[in-house]
Amino acid sequence: MPHAGRVRFTLAVAIVAVTAMSGGRAYAQPNSQPNPYRTVENWAKLPEGRTWGSTSAVDVDRDGNIWVGERCGRNTCAGRTEAPILKFDPSGKLLKSFGAEMFVFPHGICVDPDGNVWVTDGQGRDGKGHQVIKFSPDGKVLMTLGKAGVAGDGPDTFNQPSDVVVAPNGDIFVADGHYGNSNMRIVKFSKDGKFIKAWGKKGSAAGEFNTPHALALDSRGRLFVGDRENNRIQIFDQDGNFLEQWTQFSRPSGIFIDKNDVIYVADSESNTRRHPGWKRGIRIGSAKDGSVMAFIPDPEPDPDHSATSGAECVAADAGGNVYGAEVDPQALKKYVKK
Repeated sequence: MPHAGRVRFTLAVAIVAVTAMSGGRAYAQPNSQPNPYRTVENWAKLPEGRTWGSTSAVDVDRDGNIWVGERCGRNTCAGRTEAPILKFDPSGKLLKSFGAEMFVFPHGICVDPDGNVWVTDGQGRDGKGHQVIKFSPDGKVLMTLGKAGVAGDGPDTFNQPSDVVVAPNGDIFVADGHYGNSNMRIVKFSKDGKFIKAWGKKGSAAGEFNTPHALALDSRGRLFVGDRENNRIQIFDQDGNFLEQWTQFSRPSGIFIDKNDVIYVADSESNTRRHPGWKRGIRIGSAKDGSVMAFIPDPEPDPDHSATSGAECVAADAGGNVYGAEVDPQALKKYVKK
């Protein structure tokens, strides 16, 4: 019996060693999940003579095409003439581009259920920016939210909007805020752009934010907010009522949830200073129970010496291929199952 007792004790220690807690539930220890993917470099082909800029926006439409927002070959589109909104087919062929001279800092993107493309402009300059722009799939402007070039916290202004997501009924949610003295709130609009409500302020309590950087909706209609500086995902109903928070997906820069409630979370910033014990990369799990099942590690071997690396935004297609939009590396990576 003493030997059996030691076995049970050893097993208990092992279980504790491979689990972590979030919201009172146990999950696998950070960075411990397998990586079932291989990386495909340079799969998306730009026109000859054009190079990638900082890229923080990627989504997949209902036909499996990949939409990307990149910053005109630099880290800004101010003073540039390139079209920053790009559409690729799954093979990497460029199908369409638009949005030239309309943006300062393309940041977040969402393809809605009707195939329309929404893009946030996260900075303001020269009468542009601090807006959310809705395009048709052909690039026609259908709606704008916010006042061009005007930073504010009212019902018709934004200050550094980071992301946007559209519900099946057409309601629009904007993550309004990025760094510094920008807003730290979620803003909800009706499908015709009418302001409904806003919630949140800077802080770390439930319903408060410090850089609401990413948005996604699950099959139950719950709104997932990547509260990046607080190293957590906050989950709300669509009226802004706080439901719970998850920390097991690390420091979220990007969130994508597919139709089967598989959740993909990009962490482009963790290091020993910002989030000790956690590695950068893309974590893949379940939006139903919060489990983390896979981890694509960041390719940067020494993230302590890099401001950001790897994917800042993430999306996945129906086949489970993963797309990572990278800011500092200025790239769009594709990850396919081994």
